[in-house]
Amino acid sequence: QVQLVESGGGSVQPGESLRLSCEVSVDTGSRIAMGWFRQAPGKEREGVASINDWSVTEYADFVKGRFVISRDIAKRTLTLQMASLKPEDTAMYYCAAKVVGWWTTSLRPREYPYWGQGTQVTVSS
Repeated sequence: QVQLVESGGGSVQPGESLRLSCEVSVDTGSRIAMGWFRQAPGKEREGVASINDWSVTEYADFVKGRFVISRDIAKRTLTLQMASLKPEDTAMYYCAAKVVGWWTTSLRPREYPYWGQGTQVTVSS
């Protein structure tokens, strides 16, 4: 089983930065790939960034150059460093994990069976 708890959301102004964290609880020895997703009101959940167990990363085009995903295996923490935030980045952000396909990255929400509760990010002037 995998348990995920996000933190770090908040309200910022356009152009500012924010760092999201996700604490991961997983059975010892399990290999997982992880991702950050977001969902704005009235919109479908979309992939933001993904990282596999080898720390290979994948990003959605709309965050390339602005967001960085990373993981600390020892501390069992997934991080999303967000810079140059825009109002359209406003959404609930979720971290997710998958065991099947731990060697792959994916921005497709349906591939991830394990989800955190989400943390709100609001970008507004």
